Amino acid sequence: MEIKNEAILVLDFGGQYCQLIARRVREQNVFCEIKSYKTPVEEIIKCDYKGIIFTGGSNSVYTEDAPKCDKALLESGIPILGICYGAQTLAHSLGGTVSSSEVKEYGNTSVDFNNTSMIFGNVKPRGVCWMSHTDYISKVPDGFKITAKSTDCPVAAMENVAKKLYAVQFHPEVQHTEDGNKIIRNFVYKVCGCSGDWQMSSFVTTTINDLKEKIGDKKVLCGLSGGVDSSVAAVLVHKAIGKNLTCIFVDHGMLRKDEGDEVERVFKQQFDMNLIRVNAEERFLSKLAGVSDPEKKRKIIGEEFIRVFEEEAKKIGRVDYLCQGTIYPDVVESGVGEAAVIKSHHNVGGLPDDVDFKGIVEPLRDLFKDEVRRAGLELGIPEFLVWRQPFPGPGLAIRVMGDITPEKLEILKDADAIFREEIRLAGLDRSINQYFAVLTGIKSVGVMGDGRTYDNTIALRGVTTSDFMTADWARIPYDLLAKISSRIINEVKCVNRIVYDITSKPPATIEWE
Repeated sequence: MEIKNEAILVLDFGGQYCQLIARRVREQNVFCEIKSYKTPVEEIIKCDYKGIIFTGGSNSVYTEDAPKCDKALLESGIPILGICYGAQTLAHSLGGTVSSSEVKEYGNTSVDFNNTSMIFGNVKPRGVCWMSHTDYISKVPDGFKITAKSTDCPVAAMENVAKKLYAVQFHPEVQHTEDGNKIIRNFVYKVCGCSGDWQMSSFVTTTINDLKEKIGDKKVLCGLSGGVDSSVAAVLVHKAIGKNLTCIFVDHGMLRKDEGDEVERVFKQQFDMNLIRVNAEERFLSKLAGVSDPEKKRKIIGEEFIRVFEEEAKKIGRVDYLCQGTIYPDVVESGVGEAAVIKSHHNVGGLPDDVDFKGIVEPLRDLFKDEVRRAGLELGIPEFLVWRQPFPGPGLAIRVMGDITPEKLEILKDADAIFREEIRLAGLDRSINQYFAVLTGIKSVGVMGDGRTYDNTIALRGVTTSDFMTADWARIPYDLLAKISSRIINEVKCVNRIVYDITSKPPATIEWE
C-alpha cells in the first residue's frame, strides 16, 4: 500500500516501544510507519511526512558508536517529537548537553507540565509518567525552553516552537503515562496538522480495489491456517478476485477442538471460497513420534507443512501469486523497510520449489494485529474467528510437554475447550489477552471415588498484555478457576490435577515451549 496523503514516520533508534508508538499514532486515525534511523534524509523528505517521532534506545548519545540522526533532518522543517533517547539525540545534535544521571529514573514518576506548550495544552499540570533512563539532558540547545520537569530530571520536556522541534524524556506511548495519548494526539493534530483520514472502512475498500488492479484475472494461492491474519488476508483477496483464489488449509491435527471444522464451514459456506482441506494428522504425528525437544517439533512441523503445501499446489496447476497473512510487526521484525520473511509454521514455511509464482500478495503488511481484527469485522468475518485466541503455528504440539500421541492431544483439546468456554461465558474473553491449557507431562497421585489414581496434570495459563513483549498473569477469579478445575477433572479422562501459572513475562515466556 502506498503512503497516504498524510502520514507520520517513526524513526527507530532501537527502542523497545517502537511498534507501540506507531500503534498509538494510528489510534488517532493517522497512518504511521516505521523506518530505521539509518534511512537517508533524502528518502524521508521525499515521502512528505507530516511529522516524525524519534524513538527511545538503549545507547548513550555521547558515545562514539551511538545511533545518530542526520542534522539535515532537524533543519528540514518537518515537525519532530523526540522520545527518551530520541529527545537526547535531538538535544545532543543541536548543541545541548546530555549527561549521566546521578539518580536514575525508572518506572512511574511525577512530572510537572507547562500547559502553555502546544503538546501539553489539555494535560494535567502534574501527572504520572513512565521514565526509563540513565542519562538526562543537562543543558538544552539554544532556542529551546524547558516545558516539563520532575524531581530528579530538570528537563523532562523541551521545545523549540519556531523550528517545530519537541522532546520528552518520558514515554507517552505506554499505558503507565496518564495523559500519554493526549500528548501524542496534540503532536499529531496541533503540531503536525493531521486531519485523521486513516479509517479501516476506507482501508478495506481501497485494498480490494488495489488487489483487483494488481491481480486482474490471474490465479492466487493462499496457505490458510485458520488464524486471524491468514483468514483476513484470504477474504480480502477473495472479495477482489473471487474463484481465482484457491486456499489450501493444512490440518495437521494439532488445532484446537473443532477448529478445523469451523474454518472449513466459514470459508466454504459463508464466503463460498475455493478451499482445499488436507487432513494430514496421521502424517504429522508419524513424523513427530517419540520427539520431545520443542525446537525439533517446530522444525518437523514447519518442514512437513511445506511438503504438504507443495504437493497440493502441484495438483492445482499454474498459479500466478502467493497470498500471505504477513502483518506489520512481521515486516518490522524481519528488518525495517526490507521484504518480509515468510512466517514459518503459520502460513507457508517457505516458497515451494516447483511452483513458479510471479509475486507475493500481502494485503495486511501495513497493519498491526488490532487493525487486522477491525478489518476482519469490516469484511463480515464472524467475531468468534476474528477474536480467536493467538495460536502458535505448531499448534498444540508445543502445549504438550514431551512426545506427542493422539491420546495426549485428545486430553489437551478437551481441557483447553472447557477453559476457553468458561472464560467466554464469564465475559473475560476480551480482557484476558491470551489463555490456554498445557498438558504438563507430569503425573501425580489423586483420589477419585474410592480409588487411587495416577494421572495427568493440566496447567492453565492466562495473561494480560498490550504488546505481547511483556505480560502479566491474569487475575482470574477464584470461583471461576474452581469451576474450570471441577469441569476438567469431571469431564476429561485421565486428568486428576489442575494448576494455574502465575508467572509474568519476563521471566517466563507466554507459551511453555
